[in-house]
Amino acid sequence: MAGGQEKVLKRRVKSIQSTKKITRAMELIAATKVVKAQHRAMDARPYAEQITEVIQHLSAAGAGKEHPLLRQADSVDKVAFVVITSDRGLAGAYNTSVIRAAERDLQGAQSEGADYSLILIGKKAAGYFNFRKYRIDEQFTGMSDTPHFDDAKKVAAVVTDAFLEGDVDQVRLVYTRFLSAASQRVVVRRFMPLQAVAAEESDGPTADYEYEPSPGEIFDRLLPRYVEARLLAAMLDAAASEHAARQRAMKSATDNAEELETKLSRAMNRARQDSITSEIMEIVGGAEAMAKS
Repeated sequence: MAGGQEKVLKRRVKSIQSTKKITRAMELIAATKVVKAQHRAMDARPYAEQITEVIQHLSAAGAGKEHPLLRQADSVDKVAFVVITSDRGLAGAYNTSVIRAAERDLQGAQSEGADYSLILIGKKAAGYFNFRKYRIDEQFTGMSDTPHFDDAKKVAAVVTDAFLEGDVDQVRLVYTRFLSAASQRVVVRRFMPLQAVAAEESDGPTADYEYEPSPGEIFDRLLPRYVEARLLAAMLDAAASEHAARQRAMKSATDNAEELETKLSRAMNRARQDSITSEIMEIVGGAEAMAKS
């Protein structure tokens, strides 16, 4: 009996060791991807900062006051939710936190009498809302791991068209904001209508620009790019958050595997000792029986 238990425990220890190798490898891969995602997010910031600065100057010149993307609806009858999750799991509570925040805000909008529209990024969000029979207007996959500008452009086009055509009165963005490798936070932000970008107040002299073509025409061309830059920044934040969450989850899994391996190894050693003791007792018992006979 003890020998059979030893074999079972030995198989379990080997299985846990194999699992630990996989989780350790996934942890190292995620750690590498976190660094790359951080660098990509930082590389995208100069563009976003520069286009924001240009829009500030155009706003100061009186452009864009009546732009459709700045339109404030008299009443919010329909809200679009852009939910950014991942295509893969094994990332702890990363996807669950985003989905719950989106669903909670969606139900809050419904309680106020507003309809909803779902624009989903990532297979996890699509799977969740499909399973619960929510109406999904658009879903995008294959872009959550390493989002590019073209990916943000595709999503931004769908969102912008829905808003400009009056299908939705407000767009909210739900994603995980990357603060550091150890800290991320789920946020729900208004994405459209855009808030007018006010020029920063300064006591010093400001530059006086001459615009060709007119400030309004430049503003009309740049504002969609500003939308794409904001969406790309959110997608890059979400990607970095996903990899950081997966790194923590795989580290936790590896630590748990090591702890379980230690416990099972001790149990296996006890079973081996019991087996040896039983064999010794059988030998001694047999020797005594032969001596008496």
